[in-house]
Amino acid sequence: MRKLLMAAMTASVFAMAAPAGAEVKSTAEGRLVVENIVVIDATADKVYAALGQIGSWWESSHTYSGKAANMTLKLEPGACFCETLPGGGVKHGEVALAWPGKMLRITGALGPLQDLGVEGALTFTLTPTADGKTQVAQSYKVGGLDAAFMKNAPVIDMVVGTQLKRLKTFVETGKAG
Repeated sequence: MRKLLMAAMTASVFAMAAPAGAEVKSTAEGRLVVENIVVIDATADKVYAALGQIGSWWESSHTYSGKAANMTLKLEPGACFCETLPGGGVKHGEVALAWPGKMLRITGALGPLQDLGVEGALTFTLTPTADGKTQVAQSYKVGGLDAAFMKNAPVIDMVVGTQLKRLKTFVETGKAG
């Protein structure tokens, strides 16, 4: 996964489509904030449950094993967002907040950021809409980044935004892509 993300950071991936509402909000003072928003045609409870089926919708190319099916995430405080590897595994993050139908927050530095010694928080905020759908606002906030790394903010936004698009597709169709 590290090689894939680093390659993406140096390639011209900036032209790839991002979810509606995608935005790098801030890159100041070693802090990165990206936000993405989608509306999913499902109830907030259904969307929240799908977050826990991360191995069904996460992009396989953004894993260490190359298989999203190796990813697990229990929707409870302290649970591991983990990936099984041959003879081992990786902890991508830990559930810091599990609020059924409303919010899920996972703390941890994702992918190659893990090696940088930074802290991150990936938050999914679910808001029911008047027509029975759910707006999902995803934010990923990372602190402690070297100023030189900030040029990679659009790629990080694209990577986490892709996961949100895949969640939407999974909830609405039963398939991630």
